Amino acid sequence: MKQVIKSMLAALALTVGAMPVLAQDGPLRIEITEGVIEPLPVAVPNFIAENDAAADLARQMADVIAADLTGTGLFREISEDAFISRITSFDSPVAYADWKAINAQALVTGAVSVSGDGRVTVKFRLFDVFAETDLGEGLQLAGSTNSWRRLAHKVADQVYSRITGEGGYFDSRVVFVSEDGPKNARLKRLAVMDYDGANLQYLTDSSTIVLAPRFSPTGDRVLYTSYATGFPKVHVLDVGTVQTRILDDQPGTMTFAPRFAPNGQTVVFSLEQGGNTDIYSLNPGSTATRLTSSPSIETAPSYSPDGSQIVFESDRSGAPQLYIMPATGGEPRRISFGEGRYGTPVWSPRGDLIAFTKQSQGRFHIGVMRTDGSEERLLTASFLDEGPTWAPNGRVIMFTRVGSGAGGQPALYSVDISGRNLRRVTTPSPGSDPAWSPLLP
Repeated sequence: MKQVIKSMLAALALTVGAMPVLAQDGPLRIEITEGVIEPLPVAVPNFIAENDAAADLARQMADVIAADLTGTGLFREISEDAFISRITSFDSPVAYADWKAINAQALVTGAVSVSGDGRVTVKFRLFDVFAETDLGEGLQLAGSTNSWRRLAHKVADQVYSRITGEGGYFDSRVVFVSEDGPKNARLKRLAVMDYDGANLQYLTDSSTIVLAPRFSPTGDRVLYTSYATGFPKVHVLDVGTVQTRILDDQPGTMTFAPRFAPNGQTVVFSLEQGGNTDIYSLNPGSTATRLTSSPSIETAPSYSPDGSQIVFESDRSGAPQLYIMPATGGEPRRISFGEGRYGTPVWSPRGDLIAFTKQSQGRFHIGVMRTDGSEERLLTASFLDEGPTWAPNGRVIMFTRVGSGAGGQPALYSVDISGRNLRRVTTPSPGSDPAWSPLLP
C-alpha cells in the first residue's frame, strides 16, 4: 500500500488529469489518473458557533475553507440546499447515510469560539463519508480575531493535504506590482496580499517605477528593482517595518532581476556595466561575485531548492534560451531547444520542474519542463503571458496576463501544472509581476 501511495504522489507532478476515488483499503484520497478531472464532492456546512461572539466568524471561516478547496479544481462543493442532515454540535454523530445520499465523499465540520481577550479557537474534523471514518481526529487551531482568515486557510491546508497527500498552499501570500493609469504611463507600487487576494497592503508608494518583487525564503523580506535613483537598482524591503535599502550600489551600474538563495542570505541578480550584463551573487558583508562572463545578456537567475544550481536566461546562442550552471558559476549547459524564445525561468519548490515564459509564433506561453529540458509542456497561450511564480507546494503557477490593444490591462492568473484550472486572481487594480511566498509560519 505504501508503494502504491508513493507512486501515486510521484505521478501527481506531471499528471494531465485527476479523478477522485475512494480507497478501499485506506483513507479517502484523490488518485491521479490520465483523464478528465472529476472534482471530488465535498460538503462544508457552516461551522458551529460555540458562543455569540463567534457567530459571524463560524460562517465566514467555512466559506473560506470551501473556496480554498474548490479553487484548486480538485473539489466540488455541495450546496447547502442539498443537505439532508444539519450539524448541530461538534461532537454529534455523523449521519453518514444522509451525506451518502447527496454523494458527499468528504465532509468537513468545525466549531469556532471567541474568548473574552479576543482569541479565536477553531476545531475541525474531516470525514470519509463512504468509509464512515473520521480522518480529522478533532484538530484545533487558535489565533487572534484578526487572523481568522489565516486559521481558515490552515484548516483548508490540512484537509487538502490529508486527501491529496501533498502539502497545502492556502496559508501563503503574494507580493506583486499594483498598477494604475494609462498603458503608456503606468503608476506602479508594491503590494502584498493573501494568495486569494484578501488583506491587501501597499508596501511602497507610486512615486517611482518598481519591478520584479521576490520574497525571501522566510517571507519577511522582499527584493525588488526600483528606479528611485534614476537607474534600476535592486532594493531590499523589510515587510514588517516597510524599510528599504539598496542592495549593491556600485557606481555606474544597473542591477535588476534579483532572487534570494534558499539560505535566505545570498542574493543573485543581473548587473549591467559598460553595456554588458552578467549574473552576480552577493553575500552579506562581502562584495558582489561575478558568476557569468559572456558578451551576451545573462539575466533572470533562479536557484534550485538545494541551492546548488542556478537556472537563467541568456541570448548567447543568438536568441534567449535557458541554461543551468553551478551556483558558484562555471560553464552552463543549455536546457531549452524548442522553437521560440525562452525567459524568466523559475525552479519548482519540489526541484523537479522549471517554469518559464515562452514566445513562439506571435503568442506567449507559460510552460514547464524537466530540469534536463525534457518533457516541455505549455500550460497557457495568450497575447502576453509572462513571469511565472510557484505556489509553495509546487502544484500551481501564478503569472501575469496582459490584454491586447491600447486598453489592455495586466492581471494576475493562476494555472495548475496540468494546464487545467486557469483562474484570474482578484486584485483591486491591474497587477503584474507576482511572487508567491513560502507557507507562513
